[in-house]
Amino acid sequence: MSCFSIFCKKRRATRQQSSHHNEDLPGGTNIKRYTYKELVRATENFNPSNKIGRGGFGSVYKGRLKNGTIVAVKVLSLESRQGVKEFLNELMAMSGISHDNLVKLYGYCVEEDQRILVYNYLENNSLAQTLLGFGHSNIQFNWRTRVNICLGIARGLAYLHDGVKPHIVHRDIKASNILLDRDLTPKISDFGLAKLLPPDATHVSTRVAGTLGYLAPEYAIRGQVTRRSDVYSFGVLLLEIVSGRSNSSTRLPYEDQMLLEKFPEITNGVLLLQTWMYYEQGGLEKIIDSSLGDDLDVAQACRFLKVGLLCTQDVTRHRPTMSMVISMLTGETDVDSEKISKPAMITDFMDFKIRSMRKGNEEIATSSTSTFPSSIMAQGSPLLSAETTQASMTFTGVSDRE
Repeated sequence: MSCFSIFCKKRRATRQQSSHHNEDLPGGTNIKRYTYKELVRATENFNPSNKIGRGGFGSVYKGRLKNGTIVAVKVLSLESRQGVKEFLNELMAMSGISHDNLVKLYGYCVEEDQRILVYNYLENNSLAQTLLGFGHSNIQFNWRTRVNICLGIARGLAYLHDGVKPHIVHRDIKASNILLDRDLTPKISDFGLAKLLPPDATHVSTRVAGTLGYLAPEYAIRGQVTRRSDVYSFGVLLLEIVSGRSNSSTRLPYEDQMLLEKFPEITNGVLLLQTWMYYEQGGLEKIIDSSLGDDLDVAQACRFLKVGLLCTQDVTRHRPTMSMVISMLTGETDVDSEKISKPAMITDFMDFKIRSMRKGNEEIATSSTSTFPSSIMAQGSPLLSAETTQASMTFTGVSDRE
């Protein structure tokens, strides 16, 4: 049985359809099946000049369909070991769902060894390329625009977590996976790592994957995915949007350079730690992007930063749900500052991992209880196992999907 046949069978068994089916399509999905010839024509034979992105999955091309629709054509790399699985993940996650803050899957192509997904084209690239300075952009992100982006991402995630069945955990919420349309409306993209959460399940155990700096520590340590794993990632992203800086950026103000000198291991969590330190000192407004203009609402920005800290708590159950996050961001619910504690960072555990490998097993036994948060240790950690050692080593890069 082919991988695609397995997908169709699994898709019928797991997704509760809420929209009209297209009976011409396999598995009862309501997305179109394109021919390879159509997509070759749309992208001018995948002309390099039409290439607009590349990731662990493969390359993305801008294309124009026969009816004039501009699309983004995502082509699985034939060399990608995880690509076929991620292709099926995206199909399973995106088929039959629709939301203003999610990319729209138009269709797919399965011919011989070709695996291609066709999405709506979004003019303004990603937050990583525009707001966080990883590329060149002339877009001016004023405060009102940032508020709308934060709320849009939150609503998209809330829909994935509670608006569809089975619930969907994205597993890779980060700035480069938030695309912007012509009006700067945010769209969550890249569902290659997504997991469907079975009914009544509290978590899904899976291989550790994602991006350093956004990963919830308990997921990285135990390999257990919950909706609160996405909440953690969203919290980090929220801090990035308000500050205009990446969590892994070392571009700190002069007075904060001592952070990197004192804590050299926090390169992929520096913004999170810095936000926490300013919060403790009562100077949270110092984190806000200094380039923001007259429309900045300092009190609102500080509220957003507090919500970000709440989302990154080390105890999973202490993190708010995405519906609670929306309520706090809009001001409908007050932020309970008493619940804010020092955030958990994956770099805390990576530092432990590195030191443990250097000092040997005897040192592991004496260091573990003092290094890990009690909430993690109480639930058991497989970090010391050979299997987890292999998984942890994937964090030396940004992703294990290549």
